[in-house]
Amino acid sequence: MSFTVLIPARLGSTRLPNKPLADIGGVPMVVRVAQRVMPLRGAAGPVRVVVAADSAEIIAACQAHGVEAVLTGRAHPSGSDRLAQACQLLGLSDTEIVVNVQGDEPLIDPALVSAVAGLLSQRPEASISTAAHAIDNWDDFSNPNVVKVVLDARGLALYFSRAPIPHWRDQPGTLPSPAPLRHIGIYGYRVGFLRQFPSLAQAPLEIAEALEQLRALWHGHRIAVHLSQHAPGPGVDTPEDLERVRRLFGS
Repeated sequence: MSFTVLIPARLGSTRLPNKPLADIGGVPMVVRVAQRVMPLRGAAGPVRVVVAADSAEIIAACQAHGVEAVLTGRAHPSGSDRLAQACQLLGLSDTEIVVNVQGDEPLIDPALVSAVAGLLSQRPEASISTAAHAIDNWDDFSNPNVVKVVLDARGLALYFSRAPIPHWRDQPGTLPSPAPLRHIGIYGYRVGFLRQFPSLAQAPLEIAEALEQLRALWHGHRIAVHLSQHAPGPGVDTPEDLERVRRLFGS
């Protein structure tokens, strides 16, 4: 199996300015993310790891550490638009698979990346693959910042929501059985879909939930979901998150 890992990175984070360049043990965070998944190049086949950056500063930081990077536009309205441009710059064909690994996930599990890519290669009816894991507590289930997903019998997504779904009508206030699923924000895409995605009209459900993946479902695309046994490592959204990850790296 071959695929390309694309790591979108932009400097304009409001909660943590210059986030991709934040130092973690002497290495910029976006480089840490790339280094985390680089072992896949030997273990999972011919895997390419590329940072899709919006600034020359990020490109320079990647080049200084031997990480491939391409310069994309600054005005992309979404990460998917940035990925689509990166696919064009890299000359990827419509049938190839890319996996979007966020540039603020320095603890991403490489096995999860490989699983998401492998699932999409095995499911020709799907345009996208992603991942989820079981929710085991009510606080997460009821938290609107925790995105939930429900699946059909074939492991394809029926819906994503910030609301607690599915709702157990006869036992309100308790977790459904089987366990509800928390969506993990990693995506595999067919390049042909990524080229098409920026031209698709926003969906009313996408606007209501502020979840971009609902646009794909709205327009009839299928999303295959890998069920992980583990929650992902913590990402970096705030200065507090950054300090926690720095401690894990011993810096």
